[in-house]
Amino acid sequence: MLKERVNRCVLLRVCVLLCMLCVCAHVYVEFKGSDLKSQKSSNHLQQDTKRWDTKRSEAASKLSLSDWKPTCCPPVQQHRKSLRWKIELEPWASERHNLEDEALRFIKYITTPQVSCENPGFPVLHNGDEDVQRSWVLCLDNRFSLAQCINTKHCRVYSVGLGGEDKWLERALAKAGCEVHCFDPSIKEAHLQDSHMWLHRLSVDWRDPNPAIPAQRQHGSTKKLATILNDFGHRQVDVLKLDMESAEWKILENLVLEGVVPSVGLLLLEVHVHWAGFEVGGDEPSVVRYWFSLLRELERSHFRLYHSYNDPAKPRLFLHKNLRNASSAYILGWVNTRYSPH
Repeated sequence: MLKERVNRCVLLRVCVLLCMLCVCAHVYVEFKGSDLKSQKSSNHLQQDTKRWDTKRSEAASKLSLSDWKPTCCPPVQQHRKSLRWKIELEPWASERHNLEDEALRFIKYITTPQVSCENPGFPVLHNGDEDVQRSWVLCLDNRFSLAQCINTKHCRVYSVGLGGEDKWLERALAKAGCEVHCFDPSIKEAHLQDSHMWLHRLSVDWRDPNPAIPAQRQHGSTKKLATILNDFGHRQVDVLKLDMESAEWKILENLVLEGVVPSVGLLLLEVHVHWAGFEVGGDEPSVVRYWFSLLRELERSHFRLYHSYNDPAKPRLFLHKNLRNASSAYILGWVNTRYSPH
């Protein structure tokens, strides 16, 4: 009896072992089969891809550039490049990294026009004050697009200020038929319109308001220029005038970093150099190097300086010093040589 029980136990274990082997063999066969199918499918796909690439190469080789024609619907161009986090700083003016060398390079750069403007205005822009005539100057050469835009009355102007400045240039451009938008936080109404001229109670900043701060605690309505462009549905600005009393450096940096600069045809910019400017940090040589690098970013975006003016009535201060008889403020005119009007 004991011997029979032992035999049954041995037989049962053998059966269980055989069952387990069968299960393992079945699983192995299933996975192996799926791998073979996947490999065959991949091989077929690679062969089809090679055949397609061969046919496409043969077809392309039969066409020359002269045979190519655009389709009825051209590809959509990206309005702005991908955002950047900081500008590219230029090398130091000298190995000494001192204020004297940086200031010399910077002052020479902003007072030396890079292109000549043969037609710096037209009669409707003339003003009785000679100093005013020589300050904010347009470049209306036919080789650039602004003259054509004004003549065809398809020009858009953005004037950004803090309020109180004379808007004779804006009024003249509006009279010439341009669509003029002035951003002035000092006006009482949210929006005012007078013929071709709009006034908006908006302050342009280098950042949008913090949504965590209640609106009643914020000082007026402030927005980045890129946000305003999107809100208004404007893709291009033929003339952008910036007169921001030392906030221009950070605003210009924001326009460069967000890729707005290529959408501007003509940039009229007043820069203040008697101090570093709002939220511009670093020692004095680093500040001037930052200013120079920022303007060089304009040049890399195909802008060329055609006009430089300093008011003789302004104090002669450069970072609180009388340095090389530099003025405390300069009005610069930059033209985008690659600008294509809308």
